[in-house]
Amino acid sequence: MPRSSETIASLLAVVLALSTGVAIARSSDRNKPMDIDANRSDCDGMGANASCTLTGNVSIVQGTLKVNAAKAVIHQAGGEPSRALLSGGVTLQQEMDDGDRINASAANVDYDLRTESMVFTGNVVIHQDRGSLNGERVVYNLKTGQLQSGGEGGGRVKMRILPKGAP
Repeated sequence: MPRSSETIASLLAVVLALSTGVAIARSSDRNKPMDIDANRSDCDGMGANASCTLTGNVSIVQGTLKVNAAKAVIHQAGGEPSRALLSGGVTLQQEMDDGDRINASAANVDYDLRTESMVFTGNVVIHQDRGSLNGERVVYNLKTGQLQSGGEGGGRVKMRILPKGAP
């Protein structure tokens, strides 16, 4: 179980860093222990195709990476993590290698490890020192680097990019 959460949390941080076009997530965090804390876990076995649901103040901490959600559902296929569904107000914080800090929030995050695609939905807000991205839906493909954002039902995307050296 910790391996699944480690993969998800680390990739979440990398995706968010790339989506706003700046430095990579703190690389040393991947070598730190990961602590996962929740009010409850309900796992349907430990087999190759198991799933585990964590509920109530779910917290994932690894180095400078901090992820919080009300609920996390981790699925495995063939003994490998295949999908992670984070919901109930997801927040993420992490330092970047260049010293910048990323803060992100969304109602839900759906990460498909097989397609290497992450979908952030519901009042998505991603902030870094040099700018921000807001919208109702942000999709990031880790394989291609493609980023799509937009609002469902006519919603808008809002970005702010500050000039270098701006406070």
